[in-house]
Amino acid sequence: MKEVTAITRNVRMSAQKGRPLARECQGKPVAEALKIVEFSPRKAALILGKTLKSAVANAKNNANLDVDTLRVVLCVFDEGTRMRRFWPRARGSASPIAKRSCHCKVILSGEGQQ
Repeated sequence: MKEVTAITRNVRMSAQKGRPLARECQGKPVAEALKIVEFSPRKAALILGKTLKSAVANAKNNANLDVDTLRVVLCVFDEGTRMRRFWPRARGSASPIAKRSCHCKVILSGEGQQ
């Protein structure tokens, strides 16, 4: 069983916003996962869709796998780096701001192919 990976790094979005969508796609066939992503209004859907399509292209071109039999084995949004900024407050003090980023990782598996 061959596995193919695609990773999208440093997306300016909190990983927390993408995790529910990633859980929904995990374990499903690629066609079904793409449908879920296509009809979702979330910002994470755009990123996850691009990553899924990239993984499918990797499977087709690099690993010579049949696209129709691919399944989503793993789909996760991991924490990326944070841009640290400060918001000015009263009396010369400041409050910290963490502008978060994330990494989207998709692993596809070809069922019983060599």
